Amino acid sequence: MIGYQGDGDLAAIGSSEILHAANRGESVTMIFINNAVYSMTGGQSAPTTLIGQKSATTPEGRSAANEGYPLHVCELLATLEAPVYIERVGLGDTKQIVQATRSIKRAVENQVRGLGFSLIEVLSPCPTIFKMTPVQAQHWVRDVMEKVFPLGVYRDRTKEPRPEQLQVAAPTLDRIPQILGVDDESLPEGNPIEAEKATKLDLRVRVAGFGGQGVLLLGEVLAEAGLDAGLEVSWLPSYGPEMRSGTSNCHVRLTRQVIDSPMVANPNLMVAMNEPSLRKFVKNVPAGGWILYNGDEFPADCEQAGVHVLARPFTQIANDWAMRARATW
Repeated sequence: MIGYQGDGDLAAIGSSEILHAANRGESVTMIFINNAVYSMTGGQSAPTTLIGQKSATTPEGRSAANEGYPLHVCELLATLEAPVYIERVGLGDTKQIVQATRSIKRAVENQVRGLGFSLIEVLSPCPTIFKMTPVQAQHWVRDVMEKVFPLGVYRDRTKEPRPEQLQVAAPTLDRIPQILGVDDESLPEGNPIEAEKATKLDLRVRVAGFGGQGVLLLGEVLAEAGLDAGLEVSWLPSYGPEMRSGTSNCHVRLTRQVIDSPMVANPNLMVAMNEPSLRKFVKNVPAGGWILYNGDEFPADCEQAGVHVLARPFTQIANDWAMRARATW
C-alpha cells in the first residue's frame, strides 16, 4: 500500500493513525507532502506552518504561544522502534528532485521486500497559496523551510535483521461456528429467505459498542461484503465526541432495492458489543430478528419475544484465537 498525505491530513487529522501505523511497523510506504499550509482548502494554518508564517487562519503569522511550534513528523516517528526507513527530502532544485525520486523508489522497494514501515516527507512548494511564482516558491522551500525542517535520513534499519512479522491467515467461513464454540446442529433456526423472495432482501444491521471495539470497522466490512455481492449498501456511522471509549454505533443496510434511507431504526440484526449498547437498542429489534451479544450470557431481562439471541464472548474468543495462531506459527 502506498499512502499520499498532506501535512493537514497526516499531521493533524490523521496524526493518531500515522503514529500507530508506524509503531506497529505496517509494511506500507507513506509519502508525506509538507508545504506548511492546508493548500487544498484555502491556505489555513497547518501543524507544519512556520513560526511567523501568515496563513488564512494566522493572518498575523503563526505564534508559538498561540498555535504552538511546527510539528516535526520525521523526528517524531524516528523515536519509535518499528519504522525501518524515514527520510525528509525537498523539491528546492533539480538535484533535490532527483534525490526525492530515489528516496521514494527505495521506500517502495522496502515495502515490496516486506521490511516494514517507510515514510518519505517531501518539502513541497505551493505557489498559489504562497502568492509566489513557481521559481520563487521553490526557492522559498529551499532557503526557508529547510532551516526549520532539515533534509536527511532520520531512520535506516533496512539492513538490520528484523523480527519476522506474524502473518495469521483469516479463518475460512466454515470454521467460524467452530471458533465461536457453536455446533452446526445447535445453531438457532432463523427465517431463511425463500428463493422467490430473494429480490426483497433488506438486511438492516445495527452495530453498537464503545470506541475501540471495531464497531465502525465491522459496519464497513459488512458494507464492502455487500458491494462484492452486488447489493445496494449504505453505512452510516454515529459516535460521541470522545470516540475511543465513548459511545459508538453504525447503521448498515444491504438490499437489492434502492435504499431510501441509511437510518436503521428497527434492525433485523443487531450486534451489541457491550451491555449498555444492548440495553439501549434491544427493544428496537422486531420479532424474527437476531441479536449477537458480546458476553458469556444474555441478560434475562433483555430477552424479547420472538427475537433470536446468540451470546458469545467474541472479544475473548478473538484474543484466544490470535494467541493460538501465534503459538502454532
